[in-house]
Amino acid sequence: MSEETKVTRRRTFALAAAAPLVAAAPSFAAAAAPMQGPSMGTHHRFKLGAFEVTTIFDGAITLDGPHPIFGQDQDAADVEALAEANFLPPKRMEIGFTPVVVNTGTEIVLFDAGNGAMRREVGAGQLYARLAAAGFAPNQIDVVVITHMHPDHIAGLMEGGAPAFPNARYVTIAAEYDFWSKPERMSGGTERVAKLVASNVKPLADKFSFIDYGDDAAAGITAIDASGHTPGHAVYNIESEGKRFILFADTTNHYVASLQKPDWHVRFDMDKAKAGATRRKILDMIAADRVPSAGYHMPFPAVGFVEAVGDGFRWVPASYQLRV
Repeated sequence: MSEETKVTRRRTFALAAAAPLVAAAPSFAAAAAPMQGPSMGTHHRFKLGAFEVTTIFDGAITLDGPHPIFGQDQDAADVEALAEANFLPPKRMEIGFTPVVVNTGTEIVLFDAGNGAMRREVGAGQLYARLAAAGFAPNQIDVVVITHMHPDHIAGLMEGGAPAFPNARYVTIAAEYDFWSKPERMSGGTERVAKLVASNVKPLADKFSFIDYGDDAAAGITAIDASGHTPGHAVYNIESEGKRFILFADTTNHYVASLQKPDWHVRFDMDKAKAGATRRKILDMIAADRVPSAGYHMPFPAVGFVEAVGDGFRWVPASYQLRV
């Protein structure tokens, strides 16, 4: 066979092999590319001295706002302008929920229990399932600290009618439990929360330590007075090997409105004037001490810093500061 014939045959075979690919190309190009849907991480972990801190995303809900939930005492136009100035929609908002787990080396401490089944159908209440992805089983939780008893913090204490964290002891400020557990709270404006306290907290009362501000919830974890949002709302100073972290719970409920306008009234605050004063006090402390912090309603992973700006503050999300 001549060399010319060999070359011709090789070209013929190559064209024949390529033909199916050429023919298939139009149908491949026409096929739909399935969408995967929005996605984000569900837990975030870092070291704090000898401790390990993990934030876990319980989920989020979307609703109308920020006005009149935030800036309840302000004109809607001013609140909407603040949102737009910060690249946020003026009439729709998202509220996220981020419980925190601190492993002290001797105890695993969970701060707040999330929304539980109460909000699973609308996107929150995911803590119980997401603990596994973060490396924890519910029966490994040694201590559950309740910063206050609003539903998004205590609904997850029960799962399927039984304690969600069967081996845990519980800690909260005595004034918080005393307020919500009184019989007169079972009607009027306090009825909804009081009934949830009756079903989710009172059955665990014999396992609770009712502490005061300045007391330790666990080794290295100390309660700080942040009342106003609720009568016994507490934030926590967490310290290990000279490293410090502030868990400020619901001192702020929105990373823009609550920080840039700390005096604006917030629907969720029970004593609005006191809550505003508390907000300033806690944010001043975090900013002045330049201490990393986490807020229950800050954008996930809810870890960052607070900067004093003018008459208010700015939330600065953490990047690599806690990894180096």
